[in-house]
Amino acid sequence: MLVLVVRTLILYGVVIVAMRIMGKRQLGELQPSELVVAIMISDLASVPMQAIDIPLLAGVIPVMTLLVAEVLMSYMSLKSKKMRKFLSGEPSIVIYNGQINEGELSRLRFNINDLLEELRLNNCHDVSDVEVAVIETSGKLSVIPKDSARNVTIEDLKLKNVRRDGLPCTIVSDGTLNEYELKRSNKDYKWFEAEIKRRGVKDIKDIFIASLDAEDELFIQLKNKKEKKR
Repeated sequence: MLVLVVRTLILYGVVIVAMRIMGKRQLGELQPSELVVAIMISDLASVPMQAIDIPLLAGVIPVMTLLVAEVLMSYMSLKSKKMRKFLSGEPSIVIYNGQINEGELSRLRFNINDLLEELRLNNCHDVSDVEVAVIETSGKLSVIPKDSARNVTIEDLKLKNVRRDGLPCTIVSDGTLNEYELKRSNKDYKWFEAEIKRRGVKDIKDIFIASLDAEDELFIQLKNKKEKKR
C-alpha cells in the first residue's frame, strides 16, 4: 500500500511539473496539439499508478518525452508560420459587417444555434450589431461590435476627475507583510506602520488584509472585524 501511495505521489509531481513547463495557457485555452498532449500525459501516468508490477519509469519516461516534444513543437510554431498553422490552425471570420458567413460555419461544422449561444455569452443579442466575429484557434468566439452597439466609455462622456482603476497592492495578507507589494505601492514600512497606528492597529498579525488601490486609499480589514476605507 505504501509503495502505491509513493508511486502515485511521484507521478502526480511529474505531471504537475510537466503542465507547469508547458505554460499557463494549458490550464485554460488549449490548442489542439496541447489538448492531445494533456490527454496522453494523463493516460500514460495512470497506467503505472494503478499497476505496481509496471516499472515507474514506464510512466515517467513517456511523460517526459511528450513534454520535450511539446516544448520543441511550441518553439517551432513560434519561429515558423507554416508550423503554427499546421499545429493550431487559423482564426475564422464567421460574421462580417452583420452578415453571417454560412460557408465558413459549414466548414467548421459550427451550427447557427452554437453561434447565437456564443454571441449571447459575449453580451451580444443581435447579429446585426456585430462588426466582426472570429472563431479563434482555441475554439472561442471573439466579437467586435459595431460603433453604434458598443458600450459607452469614459472618453465618450468626456468626464473629468474620474477615479483611476488598477491592480491594488495587497500589503498584508492573513497577518503577513508582503514586502514586494509594499515596494510596488511606492510606499515604505514607516509609512505603513504610521497608517496602521493611526487606525488603532497595534500588530500586523491582527490584520486579515490590507490593500492600497490606485488612488492611494488604504483598506484594512482586521481579523474577525471590518474597517472601511479612510
